[in-house]
Amino acid sequence: MEGIILKGIGGFYYIKTEDGLIYECKAKGIFRRENTKPLAGDKVKISSTGELQGVIDEIFPRKNEWLRPPLANLDQLVMVVSCCEPLPNLFNLDQLLTAAEAKGIEPLIVVTKVDLSAGEELEGIYRKAGFITISLNNMEVDSGKVLAPYLQGKITALAGNSGVGKSSLLNNLFGEYRFETSQISQKLGRGRHTTRHVELYPIDGGYVADTPGFSTIALHQYASIKKEELQHLFREFLPFLGDCRFQDCSHTAESGCAVKHAVEQGEIPLSRYHSYCQLYEEAKSMKEWENK
Repeated sequence: MEGIILKGIGGFYYIKTEDGLIYECKAKGIFRRENTKPLAGDKVKISSTGELQGVIDEIFPRKNEWLRPPLANLDQLVMVVSCCEPLPNLFNLDQLLTAAEAKGIEPLIVVTKVDLSAGEELEGIYRKAGFITISLNNMEVDSGKVLAPYLQGKITALAGNSGVGKSSLLNNLFGEYRFETSQISQKLGRGRHTTRHVELYPIDGGYVADTPGFSTIALHQYASIKKEELQHLFREFLPFLGDCRFQDCSHTAESGCAVKHAVEQGEIPLSRYHSYCQLYEEAKSMKEWENK
């Protein structure tokens, strides 16, 4: 039988087969010897060993793999960012967007807590950069209906810092599932982690995964990107590439740079350009072996 891994807990993997049944499976020892760990989202072949029990015989090739959270075969990454409490960290957001672009995962941005503060400026930055951006008030129980059409038939992960409202959004999407939510710690200025494992939840022919919250990331933890490749992962740069005075322009300090001119003209958001420059410096400092 073939199916998809919904979650893995304590060495057991829960696989939804093509007939809609869910099997509890162990993985064959060969995967451990090959240092291959089954991930939620993996398409697998299993053999039955009992009533709704089995063993994973084969993991089909992955089109991509996401390290944090551990997921495979993602079609879409929904970045959930609040316009306040906590304030958005645009550099962290841009790192995630860049990693998603590098792995061929379509990004979508959801701005939450618009009932507490206006989110137009944040939305404007990322719409100008070329991303689908929607705003939600999670206090409205039907807010999930705004996001639902974007999830149909896709494997989607929700990502974002703790306290931005991912679990509340999932509560609104899935009436039959209740996810733990927590109040933001005012003392620490960040939320407490409430998601303990990655699990795919079926929705409209697709699946949605909640992810553990986090406050800091490093791009190299998600994707190995050389400095020369970075310019192609900022989609708002693409119309201007090739128009610079120098063919090998880094778009950071050179004169006659079409990208820098576009920033000055307001065609590229300034915060996005600052993120690019910071990521470029980090990529430039990486040793060759670290990019492999």
